[in-house]
Amino acid sequence: MAVSDHDPARRAAEHAARQSYGRLVAYLVRSWRDVAAVEDALGEAFARALETWPVTGVPDHPDAWLLVAARRRLTDASRSSKVRSDGLRSLLVTTPDHPEDIAVLPDKRLELMFACAHPAIDTTMHAPLMLQTVLGLSAERIASSFLVSPDTMGRRLSRAKSRIRDIGLGFQLPEIEDLPQRSASVSEAIYAAYGQGWDSIASDDATRRGLSQEAIWLATVLVHAAPQDAEAHGLLSLMLYCQSRIAARRVDGRYVPFADQDTKRWDGPMIAAAEQMLGNAGRLQSPGRFQLEAAIQSAMVQSRRTGQDMRQPLVALHTGLLHFAPTIGNRVGYAVALAGAQGPAQGLSVLDSMADERVAAYQPYWAARAHLLQLRDGQTPLTDAALRKAVGLTEDPAVRAHLQISLAKGLD
Repeated sequence: MAVSDHDPARRAAEHAARQSYGRLVAYLVRSWRDVAAVEDALGEAFARALETWPVTGVPDHPDAWLLVAARRRLTDASRSSKVRSDGLRSLLVTTPDHPEDIAVLPDKRLELMFACAHPAIDTTMHAPLMLQTVLGLSAERIASSFLVSPDTMGRRLSRAKSRIRDIGLGFQLPEIEDLPQRSASVSEAIYAAYGQGWDSIASDDATRRGLSQEAIWLATVLVHAAPQDAEAHGLLSLMLYCQSRIAARRVDGRYVPFADQDTKRWDGPMIAAAEQMLGNAGRLQSPGRFQLEAAIQSAMVQSRRTGQDMRQPLVALHTGLLHFAPTIGNRVGYAVALAGAQGPAQGLSVLDSMADERVAAYQPYWAARAHLLQLRDGQTPLTDAALRKAVGLTEDPAVRAHLQISLAKGLD
């Protein structure tokens, strides 16, 4: 039976995938301890749902139905191969036979994230592993965030999952003394997930758009799990500052840059919550990357709301941020802040020092370069060349249209 994109059964399965995928993986791997096998079983469960639900109707508890279907697939595979007997016994005991027996699916995603940050797993794979297992991102999407090829990322993820299986990794919150070491990787993954959602504001992919709210929820849980972790507070503050401006970033489908946004469209209570979180982080007296990024957001918001000159404080904050995280993106941010305080020539000098293969395909570099060239020299061929490069690297149609308007002015 064919299933159209508008069929309620397909929509229900897609909704369950979006809302429950990470919870289902986290619930099952606590017993099974084989992430790849669990993901395969859930994939078959989702496929079976799309075949079954159009005929039988969407169940009252779709996520519970999927859980039971995946569990049956795992137990069948185990019985046929005579492996994972310990996981099989645990799975048989902990998972009911019928969906109606499951009232609420416990959310164990944070435990799964901490497991993915175990010291026995390659540290470079902590965040990518969390993004795939907990939030369901594809290897292709993850690869784009970490600047490697999809094939390379896929192989690395497979090796990391095999490592989890081979060492029989437990899936629970670590001991108090181990929390700080692992929470840094967890915070990185949560922020990467938020970035995926933020970049997808205009996307038709509802799964990616929903990542921002998922990331904020996970960060809130992390703050409660590790209340003495200043960076967890800083991370939540940073995301709340960004999220508070979401309604002002698009107006009638048009992209509006920060300097032109209507502050009345900003979410005041969310900004207040962000400020409170940043204050909580400061009282813990353990500065770090996310706190500095949140402080930069706070200074920018304060400048727009009060008119206070925050150019020199922003340079100082960006300088501190480079100490903790000297990334390409943060160096571009420093260049723009320096230009605001000391003139575009100073900012361009910083960008010129970055002119290597790493920035060739980095859109914010070219957008910033075009902006600073325009401030210094006006609309010149060099400005237009940088704008064309930025336009070509922009995936968001609204941002591309905004840049094209600037380019068209130079061509008139």
